[in-house]
Amino acid sequence: MRHSVKGRKLKRTASHKSALLRNLTTSLLKYKRIRTTVAKAKELRTFVEPLLTKAIAGDLHNQKMVMDSIKDKEVVKELFSSIVPTLGERKGGYTRVVKLGRRLGDGAEIAIIELVDYNEAANQKAVENKEKKEAKGEAKKVKAASQDKVEDAKVVEETVKEKK
Repeated sequence: MRHSVKGRKLKRTASHKSALLRNLTTSLLKYKRIRTTVAKAKELRTFVEPLLTKAIAGDLHNQKMVMDSIKDKEVVKELFSSIVPTLGERKGGYTRVVKLGRRLGDGAEIAIIELVDYNEAANQKAVENKEKKEAKGEAKKVKAASQDKVEDAKVVEETVKEKK
């Protein structure tokens, strides 16, 4: 029976699993968005969210607990200098898991796990791309309309000439 057994094994030993989660955490905090399997993303979410809550608390004891889990000093500095202020007053739900489908090689389900408040950069880029596409579409419409007007003007001139 599985009484009080929490989490997924991920087909690894306990030490391998903790190393994997630490590495995934470091990558997530460094790049703000990573692509991995759905099972790893869901397990990572349960590992990262308490760390981020401790980082937001910000007292010395919690900082040392976070530094014990994340071994990269640059990532820890970035966490406390830029990520924590961005998360602000959020009470939880710091990450989002978005399913992408299946991997071609082995058919594993793939997902993106990202920090929620850092998705704005990606959203901003998407909005800019959409605006560019709309501007191109409007330019094509204006160009087509102007060509129609030129063609209409030619037709009018021809009909005027024919009547004379």
